[in-house]
Amino acid sequence: MSELCIELHNHSRLTVPDEALFRRCCAAALSERKPPLELEISLLDEEPARAINMAFRGRDYATNVLSFPFEPLPGVDLPILGELILCPAVIEREAIEQGKSAQAHWAHLLIHGCLHLLGYDHEQELQAQRMENRERELLADLGYPDPYQDEQ
Repeated sequence: MSELCIELHNHSRLTVPDEALFRRCCAAALSERKPPLELEISLLDEEPARAINMAFRGRDYATNVLSFPFEPLPGVDLPILGELILCPAVIEREAIEQGKSAQAHWAHLLIHGCLHLLGYDHEQELQAQRMENRERELLADLGYPDPYQDEQ
């Protein structure tokens, strides 16, 4: 088994980046975890993404990325991290609205979702700063610009 196993399910009608981008970004974001690691990524159209966001977060809209960490039974040690659900339509729309390249926005959201699987969060200011700093660092290492540069 390779160090990082990604199972990618594309249920979207839209064109999405090459699988190599998914692997590169996820491997970078998950580099602080000891391998082997398993991750599932599902790409959904807006309606199913909206339904999942409503069911699990009580928010009635499709969002860019949702992270579902795997929680094993006590005493069970498995390499499964969890699942990311991404909505290509929302990601593409946001990239245009924010004046970012689609590939840079995809990279940011893949890293963002993976960091959530590792326990990073942005509900409180200090948590958000820690997560955003890690995102900036990882994206810079991959050659992408700071995704928050216009928000400061």
